[in-house]
Amino acid sequence: MTKLAKYLKPYIGSILLAFILLFVQAMSDLNLPNFMSDIVNVGIQQNGIEHAAPDAISEQGYDFITSFMTDEQKKTVSEAYEEVTPSAATDKQIKKYPEMKNERAYVLRNTDEDTYTKLDAIFGEADWTFINFVEDMAEQKGSTASQEDMTANVDDMDLSKLYEMTPMLKMMPKEQFDSAREKAVQTPESTQQQTGAIFVREFYKELGADTSYIQTMYILKIGGIMLGLSLIGVIAAICVGLLAAKVAAGFSQVVRRDIFKKVESFSNTEFNRFSTASLITRSTNDITQMQTLLIMGIRMICYAPILGVGGVIMALRESTSMSWIIAVSVIVLVGVIVVTFSLVLPRFKIVQKLVDRLNLVMRENLNGMSVIRAFGNQDFERERFKRENIRVTNNNLFINRTMVFLMPLMMLIMNGTTLLVIWLGAHQIADSTMQVGNMMAFMQYAMQIIMSFLMISMMFILVPRAAVSGERIAEVLAVDPVIKSPKNPKPFPQNVPGRLVFDHVSFHYEGADEDVLHDISFEADPGQTTAFIGSTGSGKSTLINLIPRFYDVTDGAITLDGVDLRDASLHDLRDKVGYVPQKGVLFSGTIDSNLRYGRKEATEEEVRQGAEIAQAMEFINANSDGFEREIAQGGDNVSGGQKQRLSIARALVKKPDVYIFDDSFSALDFKTDAALRSALKNYTEEATVLIVAQRINTIMNAEQIIVLDEGRVVGKGTHEELLRSCGTYQEIASSQLSKEELGNV
Repeated sequence: MTKLAKYLKPYIGSILLAFILLFVQAMSDLNLPNFMSDIVNVGIQQNGIEHAAPDAISEQGYDFITSFMTDEQKKTVSEAYEEVTPSAATDKQIKKYPEMKNERAYVLRNTDEDTYTKLDAIFGEADWTFINFVEDMAEQKGSTASQEDMTANVDDMDLSKLYEMTPMLKMMPKEQFDSAREKAVQTPESTQQQTGAIFVREFYKELGADTSYIQTMYILKIGGIMLGLSLIGVIAAICVGLLAAKVAAGFSQVVRRDIFKKVESFSNTEFNRFSTASLITRSTNDITQMQTLLIMGIRMICYAPILGVGGVIMALRESTSMSWIIAVSVIVLVGVIVVTFSLVLPRFKIVQKLVDRLNLVMRENLNGMSVIRAFGNQDFERERFKRENIRVTNNNLFINRTMVFLMPLMMLIMNGTTLLVIWLGAHQIADSTMQVGNMMAFMQYAMQIIMSFLMISMMFILVPRAAVSGERIAEVLAVDPVIKSPKNPKPFPQNVPGRLVFDHVSFHYEGADEDVLHDISFEADPGQTTAFIGSTGSGKSTLINLIPRFYDVTDGAITLDGVDLRDASLHDLRDKVGYVPQKGVLFSGTIDSNLRYGRKEATEEEVRQGAEIAQAMEFINANSDGFEREIAQGGDNVSGGQKQRLSIARALVKKPDVYIFDDSFSALDFKTDAALRSALKNYTEEATVLIVAQRINTIMNAEQIIVLDEGRVVGKGTHEELLRSCGTYQEIASSQLSKEELGNV
């Protein structure tokens, strides 16, 4: 799969941008639980009051609460607050705290984060010193009051009664507060903050502030931030999706183009290595697997680790005491994933080969449907398809049955983790060592960590199949075609008709032990027809395939106009050749587009002339659409003879220097064959014509007939000469011609 990495180079910028956007999305998702915790802890439990240190406090409240501070703390607080008389209060202060117009108050000088951090600890400690002091006093008097009772009654505190204690508190020795202060220092910071916020609320009420408005505005503010973060995350996710789709589609387009280009350059040798079904699967299904991996991979491969690592960090910030829950969950998750994929990975590796085989059977059935029906072998073919289909199905069922356990196990782990977090978190909340919002945030971070592993497990599903597909694609792209244009091709002489020379040519197929053509030598001159005849398997079509370099000679050389075919560019060589194969091949489109296939610029008159010579005008005119008649894929809506005549016409419209007819008259009746050859003689009088035929009647008027037997030339000459001198030709002729026809020679 790494062999295809070069195709991603043009998209490195898009991939990097996608990773940055994924980081933004992950940060948005990771911060949402924190703000949710703030809404629960501050917005609901603390009535929207964020700090234990009040922004403003009445003179009586100031005197009371500072009574529980040390001298150093009093000094710090004194420096942080300024005294404001009713006459000096600003409109803004009076609007927020209406009672400041009637009584003296203390207002915070600076509201920066550092000031709050320092003062929150002092006021939180002072608040709990008060609570512990009251508890100690109750114990001395034999009362059963406890911290829980005091904190439960803080909401109902009467400040006026507390202020009555202020003169007495100032007269008490400092040692009286030491025990209460020691307990306060040991109280968790979050608990101090929450209790301090309740005191602040009462101080604000005393100054006439609307605490409900403060709470509402805080919730709206944090909610707005959460909505903003969610919107940023959504936009980032959409952009990542678009970028991933763009990269994946672009990658697939270029790879598909290069595969097609590479396959076009294949000689018959390379085609023999890959089946047609396999090449189609590699160009479609395999590339789709890679495309899916890129789309999902870009969105998850970067996002999942950021979410997982970020979730761990954030969860530890919320509570280190419950971190073991995450560790256990992750270990169990990894174990489940490792066991699952150790079972399915071997199966992933054979999926594509099974699909290849299934496509091959399907293709053979579709192409050979008429033969299958003619021989009544539908049941056999159904059974054959069934066997391959069952193999694919069983392989996929094994994978799916194994993978189906993965999601329930993941959900079980998620739900078990949630239960553990709630169980332990509830105990910590009861012990005042954790707030409800922190527990909820920890729970969400735990879910995010597990979700990141779910995403990673999903990638494990895609990667093995895509890796196999990538190797299969790379295998095609890595093929170095045996037949290719030379780096410095020689041009053919201009305005010279094609003179073809075979000079002691021998050939054997790749991997074969023996030659199929042995020491073939002959010359084919322009204006003449050279025909090849011989028994089946004598090497006629193999010899013809050497001319357009579908194969290359093993020994000897073939020259065209004095240029060795191997020294010329493939384009120039094939531009000089008009090739009509044994099996006529037409392309979807119209008759006109098929006839112009070799020469787009041909005039209407040239197209019509080619069709007339090929004896195709009769059936073309029989249809109202004429040359615009639609041709189905593979030419399935025309007969074999019509397909062959259109193939011949296509070669004629091209007007090449060399015409090759590889048994191209076999589907024609004798009358059409004779008419076509008669018209063809005048049309090709300046070109070299090569004809492979099985019928003597087709070639008996050729200027040169070459008789092949087991890959060797056993006869060469005209029809009359070969009847007298070549035994093999005599045998063929006697099987096809009457005694009268033979006797005329």
